[in-house]
Amino acid sequence: MEFEDDAFVLSARPHGDTGVVADLLTEHHGRRLTYVAGGASRRMKPFLQPGSRVRASFRSRDDSQLGSARLEPRGEDISQLFDSPLALAGRAAATAVVQGARPEREPEPAIFAAMEALMSAFAHDAVWPAVFIRFELGLLASLGFGLNLDVCAVSGTTDDLAWVSPRTGRAVSRTEGAPYADRLLGLPPFLLGHQAAVVEGDVGMGLALTGHFLEAWVFHPRDKPLPPARDWMVERLQRSGLL
Repeated sequence: MEFEDDAFVLSARPHGDTGVVADLLTEHHGRRLTYVAGGASRRMKPFLQPGSRVRASFRSRDDSQLGSARLEPRGEDISQLFDSPLALAGRAAATAVVQGARPEREPEPAIFAAMEALMSAFAHDAVWPAVFIRFELGLLASLGFGLNLDVCAVSGTTDDLAWVSPRTGRAVSRTEGAPYADRLLGLPPFLLGHQAAVVEGDVGMGLALTGHFLEAWVFHPRDKPLPPARDWMVERLQRSGLL
């Protein structure tokens, strides 16, 4: 079996003296683990960092085998982000969440496209945290866990939605949810429409929202915690005053 595809590097771990096993999110063939000969070399390391864009040529005896791949860099060098620890933390979190959440060999081009948009947003620290939250909502939807944020689960109204049920993932209006506010998750207004501005507190609220459902519906059933890289990203954003 042979094919070529665009991919993002999710992780790479040493294998043997000079090779690595890379975990790649491909555009048309899903997540793929593959052996990369010479991946530990100085020439290869820069484009085997989490979030790097590559063109991968895969070869294996059949689809159940690990196989091997030849990689060529695509897009801009990750070194452009070295001056932004926040962006590097975001890239590490995004790739760790996708690696832990997406099953292998299940094509999902929409997630690849969302990853493209997120990677472009990392050039702007004031922008990417909100894009990250939308990315995680899309990831949940791709796994069959889309949240219903369009209408109040109690009254059916579409006005003044302010909360989300942590059990069902359905929105609740401010009026209906007020008596139970301590048990509900906050719903930042920017998730309700593209025109709403992101204001102070929205990013923290949004990350708490997506983090809750990723943990409850995706990672906990697999006996996994949320990736430590995501926790580290949240801490960095908090220290920077961006939550």
